[in-house]
Formats: sequence, C-alpha cells, structure tokens
Amino acid sequence: MLVALCITGYSYSKPTSVPESRFPINSREVYIPIGQTGHLISLMDLSQISVKDFEKLSGKKMKFADKVKFKVGQRELRKKINDDGTFNSKKFENYFAASEKGLLTGISWAGLALGLFLSLIGVLIAYLITSKEGNRSMIKWAWIGAIISLIVWGAILI
Repeated sequence: MLVALCITGYSYSKPTSVPESRFPINSREVYIPIGQTGHLISLMDLSQISVKDFEKLSGKKMKFADKVKFKVGQRELRKKINDDGTFNSKKFENYFAASEKGLLTGISWAGLALGLFLSLIGVLIAYLITSKEGNRSMIKWAWIGAIISLIVWGAILI
C-alpha cells in the first residue's frame, strides 16, 4: 500500500507546452449582475456609472448612506483598474484564475491519500516527497487528510 501511494505521488508531471494565459484580465470583459432585473454591467462601467443610472439599472431607490457607500466603492474599484482597463491588483486575477480552475482541480489526491491512510506518517512522507521549490499542495492536502483521519478515528473510538 505504501509503495502504491509513493508511486502515485511521484507520477505527477507538468505538461511541456503551457497554454497561453488569458491574463491580464480586462475589466471591460468581466460582467456582474445588477439587482433583481438581471441586467449585466462590466466592472469598468460600474466604476464610472452615476448613482441615478445605477438606480435605474437595479430598479431600486438608494438611501443617502447607500449612495455614499456606492461612491466609496466606485473610488476603490477605480483605484484597482489601470487606464487600459486591466486590473493592477493581483487579488482580482487570482480570484478569476481560481474560478476558471473549478472545484476539484486544486486537490492533490496523492497527498490526501497519504494523510487519510497514514495520518501523521503520511504528512511526513509528503514533506519528504515534495521538493523545496515543488508543488506544496501535496503537503497541504496531506495535512487535511491527516486531520480527517484523526477526526474519524476519534469518532470511532469514542
């Protein structure tokens, strides 16, 4: 069993040709829904729209405090957008990159199996398998697997 898990851990390989990235993301290409009406607006347009136009799009009258919050939010959004429309904050790009990957693509199945079946010894093996500059997600998922394993064994023994 240990040999099978170690072989699985070493069998990961990166593709030789990496597809071209879609980054930097342009704020004119990112749309969000507004209100209950289902209208979509780009983040660039949202950073420049007037309060009255926003009220028309959302179909909702804003109070004074909401208008102030909206204008402050617009100012913060404008600070994050460059003149050419790209984002100058990595937080936006990281968010969109994570949403493109999907839910189960970040899981290191080998690390999770090491943690689940071998608990803390599996975490140690994950540290030994993973190189210093290599993929650290195996270690993270080994820890998650070890915690799940300890919870399950604790529930069984209690």
